Amino acid sequence: MAVLKMKVISIIGRMADLDGVTAVCGDSCCFHPDNSLSFYSDTEKFSPITDENPYTEPLQRLTDVISGARKQMELLPRDALSKLHYDKEEWGDYVSRFCEEFESLQNERAAAQAEVQDCTRDIEETSHFTGLDLDLDAIHDCAYIKFRFGRLPKDSYEKLNHYHDNPYVMFFPCTSDDIQYWGVYFTPVENAAEVDRIFSSLYFERVRLSELHSTPEHMVEDLQEKKKQAQEKIKSVDNRIEELWKKERKELQRVYSFLNRQSVYFSIRRYAARYNDNFILTGWIPAKREKSFCAALDKLEGVDYTLENAENELEHSPPVQLENKKPVRAFEFFVNMFGLPQYDELDPTPFVAITYVLLFGIMFGDVGQGICVSIVGALMWKFKQMALGKALIPCGISSAVFGLVYGSVFGYEHVLDPMYSALFGLSEKPIEVMEANTTIEIILAAVCIGIFLVLCAILINIICSLKRRKWESALFGPNGIAGFLFYGGIVVGFGGQLAFGWQIVTPVYIVLLIVLPLLVIMFAGVLGALVERKPDWKPESWGGYIVENFFELFEVLLGYASNTISFLRVGAFVLVHAGMMTMVFTLADMSSGIGYLLIVVLGNIIVMGMEGLLVGIQVMRLEFYEMFSRFFEGGGRSFSPIVVGQKS
Repeated sequence: MAVLKMKVISIIGRMADLDGVTAVCGDSCCFHPDNSLSFYSDTEKFSPITDENPYTEPLQRLTDVISGARKQMELLPRDALSKLHYDKEEWGDYVSRFCEEFESLQNERAAAQAEVQDCTRDIEETSHFTGLDLDLDAIHDCAYIKFRFGRLPKDSYEKLNHYHDNPYVMFFPCTSDDIQYWGVYFTPVENAAEVDRIFSSLYFERVRLSELHSTPEHMVEDLQEKKKQAQEKIKSVDNRIEELWKKERKELQRVYSFLNRQSVYFSIRRYAARYNDNFILTGWIPAKREKSFCAALDKLEGVDYTLENAENELEHSPPVQLENKKPVRAFEFFVNMFGLPQYDELDPTPFVAITYVLLFGIMFGDVGQGICVSIVGALMWKFKQMALGKALIPCGISSAVFGLVYGSVFGYEHVLDPMYSALFGLSEKPIEVMEANTTIEIILAAVCIGIFLVLCAILINIICSLKRRKWESALFGPNGIAGFLFYGGIVVGFGGQLAFGWQIVTPVYIVLLIVLPLLVIMFAGVLGALVERKPDWKPESWGGYIVENFFELFEVLLGYASNTISFLRVGAFVLVHAGMMTMVFTLADMSSGIGYLLIVVLGNIIVMGMEGLLVGIQVMRLEFYEMFSRFFEGGGRSFSPIVVGQKS
């Protein structure tokens, strides 16, 4: 259970040395900056550093140009980045020249692309009128006739018969689809307003052609030629962009990486505070990187620093980075979903890894399906880098192991009987899940597993609370020693009597291990305040305190009961798996040959998908609500060091 050890470092120097300090912090890739002013009570003479970052604008301009060219730019590795040096005039001239060239090409391309879109739209509009035998130049020159191209709904076209008395309401259709006609109507100039009003009432939608000459057929041909020329222009510009990109890519990568590095360096300044001509910069570094980080700072003359253990600065919420071995690391995914532990909390990842894998295997025990789950998890991790996939690998192995205990291989319950006979001399598998007596034993075993895990969670809380000097939680709370004695006393006393006939529940046993712990839990607030020597340990009203905590005690008792009963789902899912596979084989037995095989294969796939999802969710629920809630507070903040460039 490892949380990476941290140290807080405060760096002091003259403002002229701040750039050198930020360079050391950025290059180290292990410095997590924090608000320096928050570490001091008297900050009257300090002021934040709010200088504008001079690298933001050119870096953003480069980023926009690169994105507009549909390219991607990777940062240089850190070792190559350290050798780069440009003065302001050099990188400024390069950014201006490069961006102007690229922006000019992009503007050309945008203009050609807009022309293609305009031509495409005009071709689509004009093509609806290619059936009209009209000379557009001639009708355009008419001084006494107005014409309107457009589309008219078919329902409205039928209504034109109502205007047969008006000789000027005439529509000449050309093309049509299921809902409308495209065509044109003509009207004398003096009747244009009236005819336009009539067609408007019939929902006529006018189409304004961009150019009117010759015939619609010739117009379409001209537009297609114009579109083709614009498309060729786009290809030409794309080729020029590609040539420029190949020519400039290496130098662009160097300048882009340099600006990114300098921008990151400069961004660290906003965490510092200024006092006259001096600065102070505070942040967090891993304890194991202390020597290398301080060695880099020692090279800067006139810069001083102090170091403190993070344990002495808990009020500033030290950042947290989990540090676990490879077999356990995959389960940090589940811990992060619940929240990072605080710096002085225990890392629950190993506990989660063990219990999650164990419970998943018990609830989803099948040799063949477990192997498939592991394979799917491995593929998810290899091709998609999904953290969940990496966690599914040990879960699938656990399922296969418990499948050997249950004797289930893709739902076949007795296919492993020869192995049991050869190895253990058994006539069949050791556990027959669907037998009545075995079902009761599985349910009882699930409850016993739950009791054991709840007791483990309480023990973890006791250890963690003692470490953090939270005496109320460690000694008197429902998840402290008092709660452990009460819950353990109930389990051992009454459970032992039911299971083994132990006659240990005597009046003295009840008083010492049940009544007294309950009273301690009830007065946990008062007892904790006394141990911590708080002056205000007395409640304002003893009567109100007793009544309030008496009813809260019922909630505590219900919590113990519900947490224990929740583990019944562990046994229930063992039975669910067997029942679902029994149903699959019942359906398969109704068919034969290829039908039988298809039902078995599809049934296994459906059961694996559905039950795997349900079991995964249910185990997560048990982790979070029945165990995590007893010892885990969360609320930690992630360790996010400043990083420059790519990892070499």
